[in-house]
Amino acid sequence: MFIKVCGLKTFEQIDKAIELGYDAIGVVVYKKSIRYCTSEKAIELANYAKGKIKTFVVSLTFDEVKDVADYFDYIQIYEKIDIDNFAYSSKDHPGKTKCKYFVYDASIGSGEFKKFPSWIKNIDQKLILAGGLNNNNVCSTIKEIRPFGVDVSSGVETDGVKDFDLMKDFIESVKSCISETSNN
Repeated sequence: MFIKVCGLKTFEQIDKAIELGYDAIGVVVYKKSIRYCTSEKAIELANYAKGKIKTFVVSLTFDEVKDVADYFDYIQIYEKIDIDNFAYSSKDHPGKTKCKYFVYDASIGSGEFKKFPSWIKNIDQKLILAGGLNNNNVCSTIKEIRPFGVDVSSGVETDGVKDFDLMKDFIESVKSCISETSNN
């Protein structure tokens, strides 16, 4: 199972994500987000993480990520574009959108957990579920949908800051769930 933690803003958070066994990190360059990083900071974080963990730059449109796009492994945005390292985010069916990953996020960055639509189980792309996941609901979500991966942000925060204990609890919940699911 692919496990991504999004909204990282410091080298220490990246180090902790690596130590805990996350597969990828996300850096947000959307200016209205509480997790917003300037282009300069985003590049610093991407350079720091390079070769250690997969990196996603996250925003709404390509225009908002274009200045930093080359520094990241994947571009995660909410508009359809034709690039090789595209991670398409949406709450709507992706149709035939060509992308490396489809990040289903009904919350659009708000962190509010919402019921998944029935069509989500039939997605052709590599499906990553996001939006309001935490260590209490991630296993039931994995069992119900069986996605390629999961993406957490606010679910591992306390007062808007990444909480390393919650990051640990989340990844342990995912790994325990996978182990439990594969043994059945």
